[in-house]
Amino acid sequence: MKLLSLNVGLPRQVRFQDELVTTGIFKEPVRGRIRLRKLNLDGDKQADLTVHGGVDKAIYAYASEHYSYWQKELHGISLPWGMFGENFTTQGMFEEMVNIGDQFQVGTAKVVATQPRMPCYKLGVKFGRMDIIKRFLASGLTGVYFKVMKEGELEQGDEIKLIKKDENNVTVKDIVRLYTVNKDDVQTTERAIKVKDLPNGWKFHFIEQLKQVRKK
Repeated sequence: MKLLSLNVGLPRQVRFQDELVTTGIFKEPVRGRIRLRKLNLDGDKQADLTVHGGVDKAIYAYASEHYSYWQKELHGISLPWGMFGENFTTQGMFEEMVNIGDQFQVGTAKVVATQPRMPCYKLGVKFGRMDIIKRFLASGLTGVYFKVMKEGELEQGDEIKLIKKDENNVTVKDIVRLYTVNKDDVQTTERAIKVKDLPNGWKFHFIEQLKQVRKK
């Protein structure tokens, strides 16, 4: 696995549907070694910390291989690296192969996978079309959020090395499916709740979902 592009950006105001929106979703590729800190990369910030950023969403990664899917879906729209607001544009890292709780080394930093990305209206702002939100979630190509275990430096081209696999074997794709189409999958839900690095918001959601299933 490889870090194909490293992307950062500071919040900016953009006009969307006659309103000014402040967003940090606009990211641009950067060269050279960049410091990864507990909450973000140097030169990068999130605008609305109630739903973006924080310890469990310090870094967002999106697979470069997904871009070809979106080129076909969106009929030739320009899609430069960072278009989905990702910090890491990756090669060889997919939602069905990354477990929540998996640990990786990138450069001298270490990160752990925490959750998939649930799209909000800011993605629609970036693309200039609100239908992208439903299409993004339906695609299952959500990307992966990471928290920072160890601060360090990294740059474009660095290897993304798996250093520890979470034993519960609940993938990022599993979390999306449990949330959308596999709500009755008791076994996977029970495993998901046990994952230490899955944020409490997700755990509470799945606990309540499990209660509803067992009432049937």
